[in-house]
Amino acid sequence: MTTTQSVILGDAVAELARMQASSVDLIIADPPYNLGKDYGAGSDSFAHADYLAFTNSWLREADRVLKPGGSLYVFMGFRFISYLYACLEGDMGYRFQNWIVWHYTQGMGKTKGFSPRHDDILLFSKGVQNTFNLDAVRVPQKYYRARNNMRGANPGDVWEFSHVHYSNPNRQAHPTQKPEGLIERMVLASSSEGDLVLDPFAGSGTTLRVCQQLDRNAIGIEINEDYVSQVRARLALPFGGFDSIDPRMSRIPNDLARAKVRQEYLKSHFHWFLRNHQNKHAEFVAKVAEKYGERIRIENDEVVFD
Repeated sequence: MTTTQSVILGDAVAELARMQASSVDLIIADPPYNLGKDYGAGSDSFAHADYLAFTNSWLREADRVLKPGGSLYVFMGFRFISYLYACLEGDMGYRFQNWIVWHYTQGMGKTKGFSPRHDDILLFSKGVQNTFNLDAVRVPQKYYRARNNMRGANPGDVWEFSHVHYSNPNRQAHPTQKPEGLIERMVLASSSEGDLVLDPFAGSGTTLRVCQQLDRNAIGIEINEDYVSQVRARLALPFGGFDSIDPRMSRIPNDLARAKVRQEYLKSHFHWFLRNHQNKHAEFVAKVAEKYGERIRIENDEVVFD
């Protein structure tokens, strides 16, 4: 499938106002949290009332371009998330779906109070009949049971993905780069191939990069010219696997004792969980050998048994 991913240089509210109404299937928004971070395009330090007005402005335009039945994911810091929730549900009539917690193992250290180890993500839908592709985002079961759904379990609303550390080859020059595996789950769950995904605050371009690999069209809006250039360069790079993964994805179920059942499952496991994570293939092969003594290799995106 041929899809396009483009990034627009400009202010989010102004550029959203130029877009066609009801033209977008999914919005993934990671706006500034008003914490004083340097994004190279003005201060992220608004007066309280000004930040609330900004939030209301971009949400209203996002609502205008989102199709009925579309979904909206919004990252938000704790200081303003209650306002965001009230605006979406109370003022705009959106349907609350989930309050997702992104748990990460490393973050800012504090000596006064507890160090933060999570971000919050709100998922709302514009109407009741929103897309939710559960099978596309399941995680492996711990144990094989024929009566279970071996496509995997619902991942739940607490997601563990590591930050994109500065030593990661995919690390971009952006202070709040989001992991590709995190965005992959949102895109797979809440859109279909060929849909249009919008990121009003494109930043390092993670949403566009993920959509490029998952056969979704995507538009990003970014106010910083340097980041726009960075995103375009990132989209031109060869793909070698998403830069992060839920640690449960490479889990091989116990009790796959029967060879025929085990081999059928392992082929499916690869396609269900690891097709976009080439950098985890060697770990998968090693875990299969360790747990079951089964020697396999990956060739042309297929599991081959030796």
